[in-house]
Amino acid sequence: MTTDSNDLPSAPVPELPSEGLVLLDVREPDEWAAGHAPEAVHVPLGELPSRTGELADLPDDRPVHVICRSGGRSARAAAWLNAAGVVDAVNVEGGMKAWQAHGRPMVTDRADAPPEVI
Repeated sequence: MTTDSNDLPSAPVPELPSEGLVLLDVREPDEWAAGHAPEAVHVPLGELPSRTGELADLPDDRPVHVICRSGGRSARAAAWLNAAGVVDAVNVEGGMKAWQAHGRPMVTDRADAPPEVI
């Protein structure tokens, strides 16, 4: 794990654990439906402030890794979550594009297409 110039903890996909990972996906519903990590929790970025109660159900013994398509929205989300004291958040560098590029598992909500990052 690294820390960027804004003191935001971040981690590249290859350094993420393959088991026990708590992953929060902050992409929009259409992006989520196209392809997401199997065990991820989905809360779109714009809904985070109103849905923080749901995050209290996440395990509190390890960080919550926040992911989006490429890392920008998840960085904002992780910074907000940390500043608000909601969870111990870590930004996933490169987002779902990096997740897919590193061959991490993906599923889709669509019956007619393979998982993809849009």
